[in-house]
Amino acid sequence: MFRAIYLKTIKLAGHKSSKLFLGVISFIESFIFPIPPDVFIIPMTIAQRDQWIRIALIATIGSLLGACLGYFIGYVFFNEIGIKIFELYGVDNTLFLKEKVSSEGGTVAWITLLAIAGFTPVPFKLLTITSGFVHFNIFYFIIVSLITRGSRFFIIAFLIGNFGPAMKKIIEKKLLFVSIVFAFIIMIVAYFVYKFLLNFAG
Repeated sequence: MFRAIYLKTIKLAGHKSSKLFLGVISFIESFIFPIPPDVFIIPMTIAQRDQWIRIALIATIGSLLGACLGYFIGYVFFNEIGIKIFELYGVDNTLFLKEKVSSEGGTVAWITLLAIAGFTPVPFKLLTITSGFVHFNIFYFIIVSLITRGSRFFIIAFLIGNFGPAMKKIIEKKLLFVSIVFAFIIMIVAYFVYKFLLNFAG
């Protein structure tokens, strides 16, 4: 099923309404859709290299709005909708996460998980829904989601838009490694920002 969706997504990248499709796919990917926007961004940017900024911006905005909907689903409709989405991805136990976030250092740990999911192939949708379920701070949620998703999409679009199709194979092969490196950088930044906010509030 996922393979068929992937092939359909690639085909849509060449459509005249591809930017609309990108926005929709980026939106629904943040809470249920299995295919990441990257597979749509790459062929779109190859075909429209001068519009890489617009492509990345559309993906970022769509993803952030979808993340907020995922948060809302987890916050209000976790038992009715959230659990079904989790079961689709083979996850059947999230109750322990509330205790983890409530424990000392839980907020930093969750920011770290959110940063990793936002920048790497780890299913971002599971973290957006669970963030609402555990009542994670909405301000931190939006900031981390914006930074991680925006960085990921802009980096990919920039490389394809400025260096052409030759970057496609490199990105596909090294995306996981680069994502992990950037995720760790973002984790460190998030930790210091969190500490600063705590000191500022105190």
